[in-house]
Amino acid sequence: MALLGPQSSIIFGLLGNLVSFLVYLAPLPTFYRIFKKKSTEGFQPIPYSVALFSAMLLLYYAFLKVNAFILITINAIGCVIESLYLMLYMIYAAKSAKIYTTKLILLFNIGAFGLIVLFTYIFSVGSLRLTVVGWICAVCSVCVFAAPLSVIRLVIRTKSVEYMPFPLSCCLTICAVMWFLYGLSIHDYFIATPNVLGVGFGVTQMILYLIYTKRSNEIMPVVDPKEQSVGITTAQNQETINPNGTLSGEIEIQTLDQPSEELMNA
Repeated sequence: MALLGPQSSIIFGLLGNLVSFLVYLAPLPTFYRIFKKKSTEGFQPIPYSVALFSAMLLLYYAFLKVNAFILITINAIGCVIESLYLMLYMIYAAKSAKIYTTKLILLFNIGAFGLIVLFTYIFSVGSLRLTVVGWICAVCSVCVFAAPLSVIRLVIRTKSVEYMPFPLSCCLTICAVMWFLYGLSIHDYFIATPNVLGVGFGVTQMILYLIYTKRSNEIMPVVDPKEQSVGITTAQNQETINPNGTLSGEIEIQTLDQPSEELMNA
């Protein structure tokens, strides 16, 4: 197929890197706001922790592969950017939020990732190790791709697209398309297959946006406060697996209330 010729992997990989880098920069307005107000307000650290975990996992997978420079570069950049976001978050977070974020990083980004590396090195070798890590990456990506379902449900129920920004949904869809074609061109189905879901959910979100955007401007729907709170939290954490071989990004929506003390001290 001409579309997937010898140079296609380089073209799609570079385009994927470019779009992924732009997605990584999406939270900059949020952190500029945090910097100006010297407070994290109601923003949560979970999206950045998950994005960092994904970048670390995909970086590990890329190092196990041969000729995976394109994957290494964007995931290395992703690790740096997400780490900087978390550092800035920790600087301006309240004490309870700092404790919660520290626990999250230690248990998830260090503990869970460390166990994956340890067990894959102990119980697998060579191509088997690459396959095992590839499956882990794919499963994590599929789990994250289920996140937009809650937002889609909220949009359909409320007939409002308030919590589903069209530009970011469009950018994430393009990102998924690029990485799907990249994975297909190098015959890496651990990269290509999860992005099929990314493309599907992205297109669904854009169609819903076009359907409900006019209605949202005409009518302000009545939403159950509990449902609205769930929708906002889900939207903030939507598609958080790295935009780098598998789709990811962060939808920056401020929660209505500060995180509860019980959640922070969990």
